[in-house]
Amino acid sequence: MAAGRAQVVSSFLVVKGAQLEATYRAFTHWDLGRSKKENLDHLKERDPVGVSSAKWWIDLAKTINRRFDTEGRDRILVELAQAGQPMDIWRSIVLWHMTRDEFLVRDFFSGWLADQHAAGTWRLRVADVEPYLNTLHGRPGVVIKEAWAPSTTTRVASGLLSMAVDFGLMTGSMTREFVSVYLPDAALLYLLHAANEAEPNPHRLVHAVDWRMFLMGPGDVQRELFRLHQQGRLRYEVAGSVAELRLPYPTAADYAHAELMA
Repeated sequence: MAAGRAQVVSSFLVVKGAQLEATYRAFTHWDLGRSKKENLDHLKERDPVGVSSAKWWIDLAKTINRRFDTEGRDRILVELAQAGQPMDIWRSIVLWHMTRDEFLVRDFFSGWLADQHAAGTWRLRVADVEPYLNTLHGRPGVVIKEAWAPSTTTRVASGLLSMAVDFGLMTGSMTREFVSVYLPDAALLYLLHAANEAEPNPHRLVHAVDWRMFLMGPGDVQRELFRLHQQGRLRYEVAGSVAELRLPYPTAADYAHAELMA
């Protein structure tokens, strides 16, 4: 996570939502030879995204600007969109990228929401999320730059549940219900490479908190590793307390360039 925003709660980004479709369309028109500002200015002039109003475009541009480092870490998201990756693959990769420094989404998905799923909760409403948000104001190290009115808390709670729907974890409108989450192999392998970059120890990788964002526990991750091993797509062997994991590429970007953009 970026050091300056690692524990900063942004209500703006959550209320504006994931905006996956609009961001995907914007990235398909992105010129990687230009700066992020130049691209946003150019897209505003041409409006290939088809935004509904000038205010909506301003919000989209602010969201992309604050959420993605298109000249660095998140450049791969632009490349994948331009390569025509299907949305079910792209959105899973986006979730991992945006939560590197979007604290509230990462904390909610990998913490509270994953706990509700593990406890067997089926349905959630906005009112169920609000107590979680209220605890953030007193949590050590968490930065909320201004006090929230009750209406802001409600909007943020609604935004988080909407994002859970956008990323394929839940369904519904007023009442959200968990669904069976399926990670396509292309997305799963990308995430495994990304996780291995962050944590090359196989045991700690399997238990990494990031998997909870996809409602996966260590047992789920290990089953997927054994399955991919049997298919010859990676090497994963366990002998007692010793585990060995060998992935086909050194980085997630290398995997994406070789396998998802060929």
